[in-house]
Amino acid sequence: MASMAQFCYILGPSNLRLKHSSFRFCFQNPIYRKNALSSISTRFNAKPPLLSSSIVCSAANKPSSSSEISSDARIRSEVLSPFRSLRMFFYLAFIASGSLGGLIATTQLIASLTNPARSSEVADTLTSLGIDIGAVSVFAFLYFRENTAKNAQLARLSREESLSNLKLRVNENKIIPVSSLRGIARLVICSGPASFILESFKLSEPFTERLLERGVLVVPFPTDGNSPSFEFDESEDMKDITAKRKKLWQLNPVYVSEWTEWLNEQKKLAGVSPESPVYLSLRLDGRVRGSGVGYPPWNAFVAQLPPVKGLWSGLLDGMDGRVL
Repeated sequence: MASMAQFCYILGPSNLRLKHSSFRFCFQNPIYRKNALSSISTRFNAKPPLLSSSIVCSAANKPSSSSEISSDARIRSEVLSPFRSLRMFFYLAFIASGSLGGLIATTQLIASLTNPARSSEVADTLTSLGIDIGAVSVFAFLYFRENTAKNAQLARLSREESLSNLKLRVNENKIIPVSSLRGIARLVICSGPASFILESFKLSEPFTERLLERGVLVVPFPTDGNSPSFEFDESEDMKDITAKRKKLWQLNPVYVSEWTEWLNEQKKLAGVSPESPVYLSLRLDGRVRGSGVGYPPWNAFVAQLPPVKGLWSGLLDGMDGRVL
């Protein structure tokens, strides 16, 4: 397996217009989740549709650029760090106060140096000036650090929003945004040449049933322009496992140029070569829990992720990995 490398990007923001209580109740309800997962099941042929027919480039459906900070991203930033603006306000106030004190101390120092009668005040004035300069330096550093963290968070939230707006094809008649699977499925995006995706497909076979129990759905995204041809065993004995294999690999990306642009931007930010095959794993709440270069660690997903239904359903939704 190729060496693993951090490759961070998070799924977009939740719809702030939704009522939080009803949203949380619905997706923690195992019956609702089961129905939601089954609703996106669809019939499959032995071979998935070619990218040329299932992936369409459309400027009208293009999500907003991640470089543009939306109001939703700013609101989410305020929710995640509610006291940051207050801290930055006080930092600026202390900087202004220290600067004013330093200006006054400077004028007093000049007056003391030019007037021999006030030479005894030089030491005290220098002490006051040093305190003011130190205070301004400390609070300027704190403000700069806070502002840097704010800008990094806004950029991350903006990238999440762009990812949430990318489209997926469930079947020939249904196209959905990534964000619509939040609370329903844990997406694993495999991006690389068709040969890489086919090998990932083969490696996932022993874990198919356990991955589905954990709500995992795979999004294959070939980067070489070739459509991978998945081979399924259509024999009667393998009918059940074949249906599960098709369900696991049922999603296909739509609007390939938008997916390519988003992935290339994330690779550039992570210092990963544009040609490198990568994967990213999303939490049930739609946030990125893991990513790297190489094949997805299917065995690790099975070991680390809790089932999406059963006794602990809902209680362990937030226990499927830290957010990157």
